[in-house]
Amino acid sequence: HRQINPLSASVVRSSPQLQTEKTNEASLLSPTRRHSMAAAVSAVVASSFSATPTAVLGSRKQLRTATQSGKPPRKVWAVGDFSHFGEVVSKDFEFLKKGIGKGIDWANEVFRIPQVTRAVDDVVWMRNLEDPAAANLEKQTWPQPYYPGLTGVDLLMADLQAMVTYASYFYYLSKIWSKPLPEVYDPEAVADYFNCRPHVVAFRLLEVFSAFASASLRVRASRIRKFIGSSSDSDFDMNGNTSQYNFGLLLKESMLNLGPTFIKVGQSLSTRPDIIGTEISKALSGLHDQIPPFPRTMAMKIIEQELGAPIQSSFTYLSEEPVAAASFGQVYRGKTIDGRDVAVKVQRPNLRHVVVRDIYILRIGLGLLQKITNRISHLPLYADEFGKGLVGELDYSIEAENASKYLEAHSSFTFIHIPKVYRDLSRKRVLTMEWVVGESPTDLLSVATSNANHEVSETERIEANRKLLDLVSKGVEACLVQLLETGLLHADPHPGNLRYISSGQIGFLDFGLICQMEKKHQYAMLASIVDIVNGDWGSLVRSLMDMDVVRPGTNVRRVTMELEGALGEVEFRDGIPDVKFSRVLGKIWSVALKYNFRMPPYYTLVLRSLASLEGLALAADPNFKTFEAAYPYVVRKLLTENSADARRILHSVTILCYLILVVSNHKKAEV
Repeated sequence: HRQINPLSASVVRSSPQLQTEKTNEASLLSPTRRHSMAAAVSAVVASSFSATPTAVLGSRKQLRTATQSGKPPRKVWAVGDFSHFGEVVSKDFEFLKKGIGKGIDWANEVFRIPQVTRAVDDVVWMRNLEDPAAANLEKQTWPQPYYPGLTGVDLLMADLQAMVTYASYFYYLSKIWSKPLPEVYDPEAVADYFNCRPHVVAFRLLEVFSAFASASLRVRASRIRKFIGSSSDSDFDMNGNTSQYNFGLLLKESMLNLGPTFIKVGQSLSTRPDIIGTEISKALSGLHDQIPPFPRTMAMKIIEQELGAPIQSSFTYLSEEPVAAASFGQVYRGKTIDGRDVAVKVQRPNLRHVVVRDIYILRIGLGLLQKITNRISHLPLYADEFGKGLVGELDYSIEAENASKYLEAHSSFTFIHIPKVYRDLSRKRVLTMEWVVGESPTDLLSVATSNANHEVSETERIEANRKLLDLVSKGVEACLVQLLETGLLHADPHPGNLRYISSGQIGFLDFGLICQMEKKHQYAMLASIVDIVNGDWGSLVRSLMDMDVVRPGTNVRRVTMELEGALGEVEFRDGIPDVKFSRVLGKIWSVALKYNFRMPPYYTLVLRSLASLEGLALAADPNFKTFEAAYPYVVRKLLTENSADARRILHSVTILCYLILVVSNHKKAEV
């Protein structure tokens, strides 16, 4: 009070006579009058000192009625106003966060915490015991009792033989501890490695459980906030549950915290809206371009270690910040000594042990799931296939080989651009490729779907829409080229690995995984696409049998009825079959899981590529038809190919075209 009203206090101190007069006037008032004036003064003082009005637990209607009737309002309980409490707490946390961050940086520099952490990590993983030159040992089991005779000499000799056997077994165990993690994924060798390190697996299981338990608690907390009214309705669906998009965001955050392997799993799931839903897929798509990078100093050190020379001897320039960060590495833009613009991809440190450990845990989990559900198929094999692919991606020399192979196979198709690999600047953890100047489908989609404003003009929006549709059309044709011409498929066809080049080409990036098709499966795959377009589900099942997808002994008639019931008849619009590959892919997957189909990698890759491109196109143009974009190439291929399989498929297409023509003429006659 003295700080806020010093002037009034000084006036009172300097005017004793005036103060006496006020005291005399107050003494002449009646007790009731004095009480009323005191209440009024208290109200004025309270209003002048309170920054915000006090929140009262009571309805406005009750207070207004009491005021109008002249009766005093009912007694209500008053509580403090907490409207700014959250803002104050957030600022305090931000201040503490900055202070703690500075303290951590100081501690890291003074106490050499990163070096100590690395040393502790080596002790935990027992890397000091690993011997890269260790030879492969023959697997041995625990020695069994051995009693061939009953004489003393025989028993003595048996005991000596047992001692030798036990000594050999313990020597074998000691050598297992020194055996390093295999360079190539081998389930048995990986199991031996982690059986000697159960604490590593246990700590990781605890970490995974904690991450998903935390996400579950946050979902529960959001429902509590909705109950008390402190959360917006947009965070929940019509049933009062957390919306699919917000659930996907929590899942994305958990996978980011759990590291590269789970990020890779999330990226794969983001391209499968048919399985996890559109909203969750949209939320997980942020895993393609929202991955935090690792420090530049660490990346430069890895480059120097791999190339065996200082960076200045190979590059005149490397960007300060990475232009892209992926689950397994990050990319810097650079310029070589001879002036070539390049993209330098650097692998994250200590990645192989982390990835293989997570695959081993996934394999254990799938094995338990198989026992619980009594499934016929061997579920751990899926983890093994996944593990082989991921471990293969960790070797950038394999990716360099894949990129060169892919470039050689598709060099005759001018609308496809594959960057060159510079082998002299590439190693196992560093990959140097030609810099591709182009626009990503995500950026084009963002501009094409935005409203015209001061940032994006109508002309820019129309141009972005044209480029996006052109990219999708060329992407569909590229999928068919890979399927029918080269048989070499890009195994990671998400939008982050595509670029639209100003010359009208479509550029492909990231060749960590490619898939080679057998020639005998190419026509069966083409026939299955034609069957999908025709809505001929019986022929589709036969095509799947030709691709070894349907297991022997499967009830073909029942599978056909399942597909007919799920997909129904194909509708035609303007003479073009109205087929959405994403919908077909989802239904085929559901039937495949029900009947234990063997889904070959190339089949899901082609359909997933078409579904991903279709999703981009439909966002820009709801009337886009994937088959309309693919039809010219399919017909040209069938007309130029002289084989019995091609003629059979062409016959189906001819019948389809004839039916379309008949229907069209019938409609014209009616008009």
